[in-house]
Amino acid sequence: MNQKVILNVMGNLLSLLALLMIIPLLVALYYGDSPYPFAFSVVITGITGLFLSNRYRSEGDWKKREGFAIVAFSWFLAAVFGALPYLFDGFTPVNALFESMSGFTTTGATIMLDIENHSRSILFWRSMTQWIGGMGIIMLFIAILPKLGVAGRQLFRAEAPGPTEDKIKPRIRETAKVLWLVYVVISAIEVVALMLAGMDAYDAVTHTFTTMACGGFSPYANSVAEFGSPLIEGIITLFMFIAGANFALHYKTLYSDRKSLINDNEFRFYTLIVLVATLILTFSLWNDVGENIFTAFRYAIFQVVSIVTTTGYATVDFNLWTDSARIVLLAVMFIGGSAGSTAGGIKVMRFLLLLKYSQRALFKSIHPRAVKPIKFNNKTVPDDVMQAIVSFVVIYLMIFAISASLLALMGMDMLTSITASIATLGNIGPGFSLVGPMASFDMIPFVGKLLLIANMWIGRLEVFTVIVLLTPEFWKR
Repeated sequence: MNQKVILNVMGNLLSLLALLMIIPLLVALYYGDSPYPFAFSVVITGITGLFLSNRYRSEGDWKKREGFAIVAFSWFLAAVFGALPYLFDGFTPVNALFESMSGFTTTGATIMLDIENHSRSILFWRSMTQWIGGMGIIMLFIAILPKLGVAGRQLFRAEAPGPTEDKIKPRIRETAKVLWLVYVVISAIEVVALMLAGMDAYDAVTHTFTTMACGGFSPYANSVAEFGSPLIEGIITLFMFIAGANFALHYKTLYSDRKSLINDNEFRFYTLIVLVATLILTFSLWNDVGENIFTAFRYAIFQVVSIVTTTGYATVDFNLWTDSARIVLLAVMFIGGSAGSTAGGIKVMRFLLLLKYSQRALFKSIHPRAVKPIKFNNKTVPDDVMQAIVSFVVIYLMIFAISASLLALMGMDMLTSITASIATLGNIGPGFSLVGPMASFDMIPFVGKLLLIANMWIGRLEVFTVIVLLTPEFWKR
């Protein structure tokens, strides 16, 4: 393990994080908030970053092992230093780390009980961490830092270890720059749309940050329900849906092939899931809850898109709905958005390929000697990719089960334990019962919060990047 390389990169990343912290510092000065939480954080983060990057010079070749270590530890370190503004604002250390990890991993689970009573600059930083984490801290680092070369590809693969690699440009740095450019452009469009719909600039920017990141943090305890505007809900629903699709396909649709999205197997399946879940939930709200059909559809499509894309916004307290309505949302919590999107979860592509894999298993039980390859977008999916997907889902569900069981042993009721576990591992945010959309994770025990912090970290890096650090083979020479 080349420790100097790891410490040098983490130092450079912390230096970048210190520069980004200047933005909420300026927001604090603009709104007359206390600048000290961010001023102290900038100094501490900047000094630590400069010390590490200058003390440990990058030497030697980068390998896959260093890539995993850099990505996993850098994300955790970003959450630790990103927690400093909360700490200086009066949060306890664990609550500060929980809120920071929830931000950077775009989870949206919060321990805040009185959101509106916090300063605008703290709430701005809270939303901004989600926007940074949405496209990826390491992805931003690759786009900005020159001459990473092959090392950049190792980091890219470790941060976005999806079933397939979206290579838009020959060089990985160019791919990172393109993805961030698309992300920024679509974000700017949403800001304008929300302002035209009646939001002020602050609300438009903070909600865009957390919509495009599929994060869900809002400066209001009532989330998007605070505005009571069907137009604003419609705009946010559209951009959540866009953010939950593959950004590489957005780029191709804009610049090369207009039919990239509609021709993509995953996007069509993603759209089908949203439509079917929305129709079922609409019927449930109309038939069981008694909402009129238009209100039922309005609530259903927003909540379904929010949960499928793991954004976690809410326009109604769905915790109060009937079991028949809530089971729809619980089901889509296990799916997530598309590969290559800012959404969390298992991902639509994995579900689609698992369905094809199951279909082939049934076919081969009847025709054992037949050769039936699994196809995705008219290309054969290699067996090693399918094995990786099966392994991912098994490990993911094991972590979920262990996490839920441990929360139950800590005294949480079963519904809280199950949904808090999947909501943090899938980077969704709200769950049911004590962790509903209008509630907080503050009542979770101390050890439970540490467990959920680990869930968010593992879920954002799609399991393997973190879990591989726990294997003895990783640390052997």
